[in-house]
Amino acid sequence: MRAIAEDTAVNILKEQFIPDNVFIYVVKGALRVFDGNKNYVFKSGDAFFARKNRLAKYELLESYFEPLLFCFDEPFLKDFQEKHKTQKSEFKTTDAFIRIKKSSFITSFIQSIKPYYKGVMELDADFEDLKYQELLIILLKNQPELSAILFDYVPQEKINLEAFMNKNYAFNVSVEQFSILTGRSLSAFKRDFKTIFGETPSRWLTRKRLEEAHLLIFQQNKKPNQIYLDLGFESLSHFSVAFKKEFGTAPTKLQEK
Repeated sequence: MRAIAEDTAVNILKEQFIPDNVFIYVVKGALRVFDGNKNYVFKSGDAFFARKNRLAKYELLESYFEPLLFCFDEPFLKDFQEKHKTQKSEFKTTDAFIRIKKSSFITSFIQSIKPYYKGVMELDADFEDLKYQELLIILLKNQPELSAILFDYVPQEKINLEAFMNKNYAFNVSVEQFSILTGRSLSAFKRDFKTIFGETPSRWLTRKRLEEAHLLIFQQNKKPNQIYLDLGFESLSHFSVAFKKEFGTAPTKLQEK
């Protein structure tokens, strides 16, 4: 739990699995976020919450992007709730990202942390806990319904694995993270997966992504460098090697046919 330096923040925004609830304030720039269901756009001066145990893809819309992030882990939230006797609301939403209403309190808070910067957007450790508590008090005063999200400690319920995987296979997350998202232990996830799909998760994910790539290149004339990231591959070279192994030809050669 800490405010995160700008370079670390950009790396976190490349991640596609959100392990903790994160408050994000866009200081400069803009970004688009996709959670598998809908797109969100946040610009300079906007603030939002990214919910824990969700999937996300981020796209920077401007060359320079400066965010300010506060990660709220479960131990801190439980301690805060006990200390402040905060009740959980009944608010329900399936959205992975919750837009924070503009408020003079939030604007003032963002300005107030500047004297406590240590390095680039990292708070002095002596003030860190106080500033986290201050921010949380402001957020709950501004939007009381956030308590339903922040103070929800119930593990993910077991969901339909087949439907979830067919919808979210292109997200570049680990098998362990997929197991969390579907409400299963890792061993149960692998067992259920083999029963449903007849092969291991890693093999199925690779094959599914490559089949989609083949369709996009052959039928829609997409270029490999336009699609490999969207399909969950970490590098173009990794994608090209896997593609050739699966189909016996390089993706660039397929495009020439």
